[in-house]
Amino acid sequence: MSFLKHLLAVCALITTVGTAHAEKITIAAAADLKFAMDDIVTTFKKANPADEVDVTYGSSGKFHTQIQQGAPYDLFFSADIGFPRELAKSGFAASDVKPYAVGRIVLWSNSLDASKMTLAGLTDPKITRVTIANPKHAPYGKRAEEALRAAGLWEKVEPKLVYGENIAHTAQFVQTGNAQVGILALSLAINPELAGKGGYALIPDSLHAPLEQGFVITKRAAGSALAKRFADYMGSKTARAVMAKYGFVLPGDVVSK
Repeated sequence: MSFLKHLLAVCALITTVGTAHAEKITIAAAADLKFAMDDIVTTFKKANPADEVDVTYGSSGKFHTQIQQGAPYDLFFSADIGFPRELAKSGFAASDVKPYAVGRIVLWSNSLDASKMTLAGLTDPKITRVTIANPKHAPYGKRAEEALRAAGLWEKVEPKLVYGENIAHTAQFVQTGNAQVGILALSLAINPELAGKGGYALIPDSLHAPLEQGFVITKRAAGSALAKRFADYMGSKTARAVMAKYGFVLPGDVVSK
């Protein structure tokens, strides 16, 4: 009986020690990262099986506001590096702001051959609904508006616009037929769920400001070793290869036309 008690005590101690070393972090990530970040988290967890990494995807602008209001996010991956920079200036960051990618915008459709489409084609009377992310809080939507204005097409296309809450929601509008064409993130257009269903056409980056994306460890995670490890992992060859696979231009690389 004493042996059994001793064994149970040892098991309890092992469990306690294992639990003490396991950590959990919650990441707020721009919606354009959905597929890339899912892959990166999967590979990260293979090397850190005891730790838990949860990711919430959405609008960068809304995450920026929520973090200032105390939302429990440990890292913030923004589609606009300006948002984490503002958090750092306001004392809501526990690390320097790190650029991790430059995004691209594309025309995408699952009912039309978007590979041969240009922004001017959106004025075609047969196209009655075009979707972009809400420019008020979604960086990809802001760049879509900039491109349309730079091309002199905003006034003609604006009456057709359907606004998504974020870039993933925007893609859903096209997938469900609520819009015929969308201006999406390249990272979404080339993922397996959308690829091959109508094609896509890159929008010249000269028509909009760069989609420089950056991340920061939030003040909430100042003492989190796991948050630091994940931040460091984003610079690894494995993580960079995943980002490149989804069409992101990595820091130091050149944007292709």
